[in-house]
Amino acid sequence: MERTEKETTYQETRRVQKGDFAAAGQISASYKNMLKRLGVDSKVVRRLAIASYEAEINLAIHTFGGSMTIIVYPDHIFLVVEDTGPGIADIALAMQEGYSTAPEEVRMLGFGAGMGLPNMKRCSDTFEITSELGSGTTIRMGFNLLN
Repeated sequence: MERTEKETTYQETRRVQKGDFAAAGQISASYKNMLKRLGVDSKVVRRLAIASYEAEINLAIHTFGGSMTIIVYPDHIFLVVEDTGPGIADIALAMQEGYSTAPEEVRMLGFGAGMGLPNMKRCSDTFEITSELGSGTTIRMGFNLLN
């Protein structure tokens, strides 16, 4: 089904800077609060908050920076994560729980456990990832609002 701008309830794009762990989590927290104000079911809010937090942390850890765009429709939410970065050499390997390329200094901060991509996929109703080495990665997640 083709979507039109008139159907959009809310849309926002926010930037994430490489290595900005002080701000990490602020975007996902703002999404959570906004979705609560819109009256979105708490189970969907929780799943989207987890997926967006994982995406935000991955942008800070693994990329040269990127963006997160949330688009809310009456029946669906899309979360699009795009980065400039090294890209992912082996997506199947990166999707395995526990696999991580995070450097030791990031792990010492409590990040980089290798659950980011698997958690994003688990929490979303639809999940698509594309990546090009030397260029970057795009992740598209969908969350159904109607059963």
